[in-house]
Amino acid sequence: MTSQDSNLSRPYPPAEFVEEFAPYIKLIPATDIHEWVTGQILDGNGSLHNPDHSHLIDADIAFMWAASAFSKKGRTVLGQAEEVMMRAGGWQKARMEQQLYEWFGQIPDYIITLAADFCSQCSDMEFCALVEHELYHIAQDTDEFGAPKFTRDGQPKLCMRGHDVEEFVGVVRRYGASADVQEIIDAASQPAEVAKINIARACGTCLMKLA
Repeated sequence: MTSQDSNLSRPYPPAEFVEEFAPYIKLIPATDIHEWVTGQILDGNGSLHNPDHSHLIDADIAFMWAASAFSKKGRTVLGQAEEVMMRAGGWQKARMEQQLYEWFGQIPDYIITLAADFCSQCSDMEFCALVEHELYHIAQDTDEFGAPKFTRDGQPKLCMRGHDVEEFVGVVRRYGASADVQEIIDAASQPAEVAKINIARACGTCLMKLA
């Protein structure tokens, strides 16, 4: 996949947005990401189609560019998926609603934000892996028996989920193991030194303890 291929060309943040100085992290809507994700990943005829995300075809997801990454708990956050929840009332809620309407024309159910400074210079493979990583965070909810849940309208009932381990299995299957995941693979091939452990290293979404 190359940026010159008109069918696969990935979205890039505006250069002036990344380069312009501000005393805060700027945010802008990224409607081109939504169009690209829908056409290339969610659509059954897309060149990067992934059936793991079939529950997101009609999902109300908005995308945003953040001018830069940020650090949290010693980790650099390049992407974050979140469910839109108004945890305020009165004018605070009104201010939040106004901002979302000005950005998107509505209040979306979910927002995925990507670091523009990273996405402006990373490889196509890194970009796709980052986008799919965040998509995997928005899962179809299940009942106590593991069966998928649906809304009264027959649409998949969505929820937030954490990583399978250190990374989503689907991302590793499609894009290969990162250095962190490779360490897990290497360690798993050896006899356990003490006992089985749970690993909780994650992106910005998991750092919010939504797993």
